Amino acid sequence: MPDTCRNTPRTPAWLSWFVGRLGYGLLTAWVISLVVFIATQALPSDPARVILGPDAPLESILTLQRQLGLDRPLLEQYLHWLGQTLEGDLGQSLDSSAPVADVLFARLGYTLALLAGVIALVVPAALLLGVTLALRRDSRLDRWSLSLLIFLKATPGFLLAIGLVLLFSMPHMDMLPAVSILDPQLALWRQLQFLVLPVLALSLSALPYLTRMVRAAMIEALESDYVIAARLRGIPEWRIVWRHTLANALVPAVQGLALTLRTLIGGALLAEVVFSYPGIGTALNSAIQMRDLPMIQAIVLVITLGVVLINLLADLATVLLTPKLRTARRAGLIRRNRRGLQPWWRRSAPKAP
Repeated sequence: MPDTCRNTPRTPAWLSWFVGRLGYGLLTAWVISLVVFIATQALPSDPARVILGPDAPLESILTLQRQLGLDRPLLEQYLHWLGQTLEGDLGQSLDSSAPVADVLFARLGYTLALLAGVIALVVPAALLLGVTLALRRDSRLDRWSLSLLIFLKATPGFLLAIGLVLLFSMPHMDMLPAVSILDPQLALWRQLQFLVLPVLALSLSALPYLTRMVRAAMIEALESDYVIAARLRGIPEWRIVWRHTLANALVPAVQGLALTLRTLIGGALLAEVVFSYPGIGTALNSAIQMRDLPMIQAIVLVITLGVVLINLLADLATVLLTPKLRTARRAGLIRRNRRGLQPWWRRSAPKAP
């Protein structure tokens, strides 16, 4: 038995759990796609009438409905849309008649660039500020900083965006553009001035939660037994903080970052509308106004898949960063493998003690 187990190729301990979580995430995305499809079909206005205008004759509206497939049963429409989506075809926009995939992924690149800028600014700032406040716990700096963070957290995102526009884009300052009108012919890195205000607005909304999460995790880690033992052994304080304590504080910080990213997706849609930034937020807003059903369904599906992916990566990072979880899962998997070398009908019943 030991030789057989030794020769059996080992798979990562988290692989079976990861596959289960992936299947659960895909099931969640499918359920949300079904709900969104039914909800968009239940909108009070008729897409054909929106496209042709309120004065269009009834015959033209019925003809366009047949061309768009809007006269078919709801289940048939959903199965047709789902089959096209699984094949990579998101349909055509009812507003511009352009392929939805081309419009969507062009806008998605701008949104991802915006989120990347926020992450690059928020994550280092939250780590540095959270560690500093934890080391200066209950000091005047800690109290004033927490009060400021609570104020930023309680302020709505659109109000922060408007305040930044009033502060940096009014005639008395005129430092940054108030409207992010990007030139598609130029590279994005040559138009970074249009990203400053949206990135800053989203960063101010995301920084409080992640900073307080890092601070709380650092305080808990600094009060643990292994830190006290390390100090008694004479290990320098900077090494305890940056090499031991921070590593253990990263686990709750990862979950906090995942929640921050999920919040940022919704905040990015709002910030794009405020600053007229050409991302998926403005595309979704325009699609809702025009009742562009294929565009609405595609954008919501992409956002759903993004949230599912963020949750999956955060859970995987938590398992990989926690030795106790890795050891428990690996030990359980090895025991199951050893016991599962024979079919269940050939296994002997456990003996009574």
